[in-house]
Amino acid sequence: MKKLCNSLPFRLLLGIAVGIICGLVFPESVMKVVVTLQYIMGQLITFCVPLIIIGFIAPSITKLGANASRLLGVAVAIAYVSSICAAFMSTAAGYALIPHLSIDTSVAGLKELPGVVFQLDIPQIMPVMSALVLSVLLGLAATWTKSGRTIDLLAEFQNIVLDIVGKIIIPVLPFYIAATFCNLSYQGMITRQLPAFLQIILIVMAGHYIWLAVLYLLAGAYSGKNPWEVLRHYGPAYLTAVGTMSSAATLAVALDCAGKSEVLRKDMVSFGIPLFANIHLCGSVLTEVFFCMTIAKMLYGAIPSVGTMILFCLLLGIFAIGAPGVPGGTVMASLGLITGVLLFKNDGTALMLAIFALQDSFGTACNVTGDGALTLMLTGYAEKHGIRNEDLKTPAL
Repeated sequence: MKKLCNSLPFRLLLGIAVGIICGLVFPESVMKVVVTLQYIMGQLITFCVPLIIIGFIAPSITKLGANASRLLGVAVAIAYVSSICAAFMSTAAGYALIPHLSIDTSVAGLKELPGVVFQLDIPQIMPVMSALVLSVLLGLAATWTKSGRTIDLLAEFQNIVLDIVGKIIIPVLPFYIAATFCNLSYQGMITRQLPAFLQIILIVMAGHYIWLAVLYLLAGAYSGKNPWEVLRHYGPAYLTAVGTMSSAATLAVALDCAGKSEVLRKDMVSFGIPLFANIHLCGSVLTEVFFCMTIAKMLYGAIPSVGTMILFCLLLGIFAIGAPGVPGGTVMASLGLITGVLLFKNDGTALMLAIFALQDSFGTACNVTGDGALTLMLTGYAEKHGIRNEDLKTPAL
């Protein structure tokens, strides 16, 4: 029970519940304090976004580059293609379904939030896109020049950023989300949009299963092997991922499940499963895209344009490769895209973090289960191209 109460989903649920209740009873004088606190916490989170981008993306590139090989290149390519195709499928579903959901975008009858008591601005050290380009260039250049000190420095910086996220951002999130839902409840938005929240969670869960079916069918067709001989062993890994919300924490179980398959080469399992646990986040990407489109419609009155969504999906695939396999890793790594490309404000960012966290278990389970399909593709590629069956070392990711 104590472990459950200390978990992030429980704290977020508690924050949402407390925020909604407080928003219904707080007077305007108290809401001024809530709005101010939310603004300050939002500024802190926004400030950390470029640090998160650099800390996640650049070290990941150096680690991949240090183990560069033809097989690694194929693995990264299929992981990226899987993620962006899942994102595009989610985008198409969003344009088809979201206009028909019960989302009330009118502001008539909503209370107006009071202004902040005082405005504490914390500017970012650089724009989001600058951080992304810097991360890519730093990672690639350090790999090309084999700059050991820079690579070590980036790895240390990643550990620093992970500590910032774990010890500052994550503890702040429940309070930030509670303040956001307090504001939405005070305005009257929550009572209008509750059915929409429930609908989109069920829709994205259905999307997970559809995408897994597509991945396994494609893997079976390419490899010439029965994909069910992989998928049928993945039950324990799926349930573990639901419980841990972490691809990294599920890795041992996933390796055991994939190892039981008779159609997967053992060397491809030892190589592919740990690698994909870090770079293949198709379920999380699919979820994030649909949620972003829904929240944009809910809070800002319109779904982003097709061109904006295409750019968002293509960049999100890159961020997914660099995101850590920890709870909420994908959405935390891509906060810059949400604010920089989709132009979400603090309320939209907080709502995105809250809804994503509530179903992150199933997104992670989709990620982990999809790794089996990609490993089957690797097995097919290795056999088609005459790559010897060897005891490959797991990349140090």
